[in-house]
Amino acid sequence: MADEEDFVEDEAVEGEEGAEGAPKSKKLLIIIIAAVVLLGGGAGAFFFLKGGDAKADVKKEAVVLPPIYVNLDPPFVVNFEAEAAVRFLQVTVSVMTREPHVEEILKKNDPRIRNDLLMLLGSQKYDTISNREGKEKLQADSLEAVRAVVKSAGGEPEKIEALYFTAFVMQ
Repeated sequence: MADEEDFVEDEAVEGEEGAEGAPKSKKLLIIIIAAVVLLGGGAGAFFFLKGGDAKADVKKEAVVLPPIYVNLDPPFVVNFEAEAAVRFLQVTVSVMTREPHVEEILKKNDPRIRNDLLMLLGSQKYDTISNREGKEKLQADSLEAVRAVVKSAGGEPEKIEALYFTAFVMQ
């Protein structure tokens, strides 16, 4: 009989372990699933938000500063030869940049810029600058002259975007 009681107690103990074993494995399974969901959600949120920041960086790079126009006053007045007659040229010039530090370089180097442009303008021929192509070439040469002064002053010449003749009078 003692053997039967031991056998019955062993079965009861095994039954209790079996009954407890099932809930423990279900709890463990739930914990694993919850951990996977949380980690997956966290990773997804990380990549989603990181992607948003990358888009914001692109937008920041795409922001273009407004143009800054530096007028080179007073107007340039030069005389030049045209078929044995003395002619005069009066040009008003504006330089365009988008960088405030380049604007400062332009203002600080105004005498050098004016000198180089006066030399360039005074060396022109009437026939050359009396047509549109000649004026456009003079404009491009003037832009390069200004960029050369900015470069020699330690600035970034590519930050000078354009040079405009806002008045162009020949007599």
